[in-house]
Amino acid sequence: MGEGVEWGLHCCVTLGWLKDEGPVSIRRLAAWFDLPQEYLKKRLQALTRAGILTSAPGAGGGFSLARPPGQITIMDVVTALEGPGEAFRCAEIRQRGAGAEGETFRGPCGISRAMRRAELAWRRELAGQSIADLMEGSPGAGERTRRNYARMRG
Repeated sequence: MGEGVEWGLHCCVTLGWLKDEGPVSIRRLAAWFDLPQEYLKKRLQALTRAGILTSAPGAGGGFSLARPPGQITIMDVVTALEGPGEAFRCAEIRQRGAGAEGETFRGPCGISRAMRRAELAWRRELAGQSIADLMEGSPGAGERTRRNYARMRG
């Protein structure tokens, strides 16, 4: 998983805490996390296309959450940034080479089944946690974020 997922999740949590500030510019978000602005912008645009963020153009524009934080799951963000494909892709290498000589394989191998079970558990866990859960899991961080953001603006 790329670091863009971490960036996207932190931006979503921060935008949740700054919801009363209106749209937050890409310049401010990039400075907030000391990230390359253009790379971050691509990630936030992917989140916008997925309906997780909204963007407003112009001098007073920027990014905001498109839905309440409790309605955006971690899996929503991961899927928007990494795509819906599975993390493990079985290539059926057991059916190639000398080890496959004349053998007929019916159904997935144990490795493929184990990886699929793990993937489903991982997806269920991420789908069961929202941006609001992440916000609540960091006591004091919301107030600190609002306070430091106000200083940054002033």
